[in-house]
Amino acid sequence: MFKHISTVGVYVEDQQKALAFWTEKVGFTVYANFPMGPKATWMEVGPENAQTRLVLYPKAMMKNWAELKPSIVFECDDIYKLCEDLQAKGVDVDKPNEMEFGIFGFFRDEDGNQFGLKQPK
Repeated sequence: MFKHISTVGVYVEDQQKALAFWTEKVGFTVYANFPMGPKATWMEVGPENAQTRLVLYPKAMMKNWAELKPSIVFECDDIYKLCEDLQAKGVDVDKPNEMEFGIFGFFRDEDGNQFGLKQPK
C-alpha cells in the first residue's frame, strides 16, 4: 500500500553547493546526507517536518539527466508486495533493488512516465 510521496529528485551539478542553497538560503532541513558510492552522496532536504523531500541527485550519475523531469518517489511499507500487486494488475514494474539506504523500485504509467518506489531500511 502506498503511504505518501516520499521524494522528488532534483538534478544538480554540485551536491554540496545545492545543499548549501537549500539549507542556508531556503531554510530547509537536512534529512539524509551519507555516501552513495565513491563519488556521490544521498542527500534529502525539505521543510521542517516534511513527509515529501527533495533528493539532490548529481547530474554526473544520471547520464540522461537533461531528458529527465524531477522524479516522484512513493514511500511504501512492503515494496515487494506492492510491486507484486501492481504487476498483477498489468502495471510495468521493475524488480526492486536493495541498497544501503533502502529498497528502491520503479513502475511506469500507461504513458511511459516512470515513478519510483522506496521502502526505507
